[in-house]
Amino acid sequence: MSTILVFVLIFALIFEFINGFHDTANAIATTVYTRTLSVGKAIVLASGMNFLGALVSENVAKTITAGIVSVPIEEYVVMAALIGAIIWNLFTWWRSIPSSSSHALIGSLIGAVIVYTLGIEGIKWEGVLNKIIIPLFTSPILGFFLAYVLMKLINRAFQRFARNKVNRVFKRLQLLSAAFVAFSHGNNDAQKTMGIITLALITGGLLPADAGVPIWVKIICAGTIAAGTAIGGWKIMKTMGGGVTKLSPSSGFVAQTTAAAVIESMSFIGAPISTTQVISSAVMGVGSAKRLSSVKWKVAGDIAITWVVTLPAAMILGGLSVFIIKLFVS
Repeated sequence: MSTILVFVLIFALIFEFINGFHDTANAIATTVYTRTLSVGKAIVLASGMNFLGALVSENVAKTITAGIVSVPIEEYVVMAALIGAIIWNLFTWWRSIPSSSSHALIGSLIGAVIVYTLGIEGIKWEGVLNKIIIPLFTSPILGFFLAYVLMKLINRAFQRFARNKVNRVFKRLQLLSAAFVAFSHGNNDAQKTMGIITLALITGGLLPADAGVPIWVKIICAGTIAAGTAIGGWKIMKTMGGGVTKLSPSSGFVAQTTAAAVIESMSFIGAPISTTQVISSAVMGVGSAKRLSSVKWKVAGDIAITWVVTLPAAMILGGLSVFIIKLFVS
C-alpha cells in the first residue's frame, strides 16, 4: 500500500467523521427540539442507527466508484477530492450552515478530475446528470410536498383530539421516525466514503475495476460515521431544529418520516443525495402546511442558496487541491 493511499484512507475517514457530526442534526434535531428525547439519548439512537444503515447496501457506493469518473486517475486525485470536501464541510459547519456533505464530496471529485485531466472528458456527465443533478432537485421537492400533504392529513385526522393527547402519541412515534431517518442517513451518506475508498483501492491496483465494497471498508466507514454522530453537530442542530419553523411532536414525526422515505428510495436507485436538503425541505413542508408565514423563509432561502453553491464551490476546492498536490508529486 503506497504512502498516498494511506493518506487517502486517513482523509476519507476524517471526511466520514466530519460527515457524522456535520449531519447529526438531520436525524435528531427535531426529536430534541420537540423534547421527545434528551440530547444524549438522541445521539445514542442516531449513532446506532447510522452504523446499521451504513452496512445494509452499496448502491450509492457503486455510483461513486464507477458512475462519475470515466478515465484512469491517480491516488492523489482522490486525496485532493477528499481535502476539498473536508474544507467545505468545516467551513459550513463553522458558519452553522446545513450544507450537503454528499455534494461537497461529489463536486470536489469532479473538480479534481477536471483539473487533473485538463478537460471535461474524464467525467461521465450522463451519470452525473441522472444520479446527482436530477436527484439534487427532485429529492427536496419530494420531501417538501410529501411532508406538506401528510401534515395536512394528520392535522385533519386529529383536529378533534386534545392537543396533549396528540403530543403524547406523536412523541412515541417520533422515536421510530428518528431511528428511521438516522438509519437512512447511514445508508446513503456513509456509502459515499465507502465508494471513494473503493475507488482509491481500484486506482492503486489493490482491487479489480468491477469490485464491490470490501467488508472491512464498510465496517470502518460505519463505525466512523457513528463516532462522528456521537460528537454531535450542535450549531447546525439549532438551525434545523427551530430555525426554519416551530415544530411540534406531530410535525417533527412527519418531517422525519417523509425525509427518511425519500432518502431510502434514492438510496435504492443508487443516487447519492443530500440528507440535509431532504430533511430541511420536509421541515419547510410541515411548516407550510400550518401556514406559509410560519416558515422563516429568509433562513430557508439561505439554506437553499447553500444547496446551489455547494457543488460549484466544492469543484473549485477540489480543483485547487489537486493543482497544489500535483506540484509536490509530479
